[in-house]
Amino acid sequence: MHRIAHAIAALPDNPALSARTVINGVAAICDPLGGLYLPDFDILVVSDLHLEKGSAFARRGMLLPPYDTLATLRILDAVICRHNPKTVISLGDNFHDRVGSALMPEVFRQMIETMARGREWIWINGNHDPDGTVGLPGASADELYYAGLVFRHEPAKDASAGEIAGHLHPAATVTRREKRVRRACFATDGRRLIMPAFGVTTGGLDLRHKAMHGLFERQSLVAHMLGRDRIYSVKFANLVG
Repeated sequence: MHRIAHAIAALPDNPALSARTVINGVAAICDPLGGLYLPDFDILVVSDLHLEKGSAFARRGMLLPPYDTLATLRILDAVICRHNPKTVISLGDNFHDRVGSALMPEVFRQMIETMARGREWIWINGNHDPDGTVGLPGASADELYYAGLVFRHEPAKDASAGEIAGHLHPAATVTRREKRVRRACFATDGRRLIMPAFGVTTGGLDLRHKAMHGLFERQSLVAHMLGRDRIYSVKFANLVG
């Protein structure tokens, strides 16, 4: 939740706060707010917004604070304002359930319409929202191939180089001043990259979890961890379990 304050008064445009990486030969910038910017193609990638999660839980009789959509959209607006991309790609689980986009309050719909104005917007379908969006700008797709990259929600075990995916909500843990610090992260070995979850009420799955096995060359794997004011890049060998 520390990203909410940064979204309201967006982080300064200081390149030192971000981390640069390369995926299958394509340059990328890991933004501390959780977006991935591809400067050569003016594309911003986000993943696992899980919009309307509080409403989805409420429909099932489980109450969460009802502020998740507003907080997530404010952060999304901040990262879009920073990079001003021509294209935004949202990598699935854009909404927490199949009806989230249809039932979303008009005020949030207008926020998305404002952010999308003058841009191409692509919603990749996820396991939570496989049917795409309703009444929102942009197009929906199961996958997108572009410039030697493939954008999809769930990482494929046998994927060729260039995959950018979400779904697993990667997180990493380091020891700092004798305390363990756990943060969401971008995970990449240069061949593929898995995005951190962007939604403010999403959890994380440690890079050492069995679901991550076989996805990366661990000798090359780096966790670009979302800190309070910058990205911290840590090699897998230096992480703790």
